[in-house]
Amino acid sequence: MGLSEGVVKKVLLSYTYVAIWIFLSFTVIVYNKYILDHKMYNWPFPISLTMIHMGFCSSLAYLLVRVFKLVEPVSMSRDLYLKSVVPIGALYALSLWFSNSAYIFLSVSFIQMLKALMPVAVYSIGVVFKKDPFKSDTMLNLVSISVGVAIAAYGEAKFNTWGVALQLLAVAFEATRLVLIQILLNAKGISLNPITSLYYVAPCCFLFLCVPWVIVELPVLRESSSFHFDFVIFGTNSVCAFALNLAVFLLVGKTSALTMNVAGVVKDWLLIAFSWSVIKDTVTPVNLIGYLIAFLGVAYYNHAKLQALKALEAQRKSQQDNLEAGRLLEERDGEGTGKKNETQD
Repeated sequence: MGLSEGVVKKVLLSYTYVAIWIFLSFTVIVYNKYILDHKMYNWPFPISLTMIHMGFCSSLAYLLVRVFKLVEPVSMSRDLYLKSVVPIGALYALSLWFSNSAYIFLSVSFIQMLKALMPVAVYSIGVVFKKDPFKSDTMLNLVSISVGVAIAAYGEAKFNTWGVALQLLAVAFEATRLVLIQILLNAKGISLNPITSLYYVAPCCFLFLCVPWVIVELPVLRESSSFHFDFVIFGTNSVCAFALNLAVFLLVGKTSALTMNVAGVVKDWLLIAFSWSVIKDTVTPVNLIGYLIAFLGVAYYNHAKLQALKALEAQRKSQQDNLEAGRLLEERDGEGTGKKNETQD
């Protein structure tokens, strides 16, 4: 009985983490759309918004790591930081800048559909950087995802070329960042959780964003004398953005990356439904058919990755078992030889 109660408690806790992550991810996306959209809060400054997030997250991450010491920092040399973290920070800055900019031109639902291209971008860039081997069946699966997204784009009622270009660039930069994390950090034995990632990457990201901000947005902000910083709006938005990173930390730490992928699919469908029913964005049948094709492709891609990981884990376990059996056999042979020598003496 105690075991079953423990299992039920663990399952309920996992579902709670998933629900919190979906809620916060949902909230951040809709909140960013609300702030940036001309028809809503009408503050179309995506670089400034991203810098507010990065400044806030940097400060809180510093407090958690250095002041309250709730999270252990990673041992990292200056050379490693410059060669590994700085390029990742630059890509993160570009990804956030372009993805937030897309909210000005595209609906929330269509942006989620375009984000389905992420596995395509990650795998393609992984092949280019020789991180992943080229497999024709995987590429065929990814082509099906691309076709689904293309159909969804064809059915988009308010298609905006500039907005689509921004979102596709955001996907490309984010995919490159994810691949470089594996090459520049994970391959060197350095693993960053969402909090230590913010601690090291967010300040770097903030500094990179200063350059386009000074050129693109600062002159416009100076001219718009009517603007005043709304601490309630930007404060709660930043808290949500940081809380989302904490939720990722909990979700991946207490469940698995696959659970997060599945939760991400649920979140995308909820956002599409919310975008259509509450924000009143137009979602056409062609949109949904295209996204359904892409969704099935992404689901199969995640399933194939899970099977590959399970096979790799089983292979490693088998090798460890063989090594352990060999070691025990050697010890037994050694003991037998020792006893034989004692008998002869």
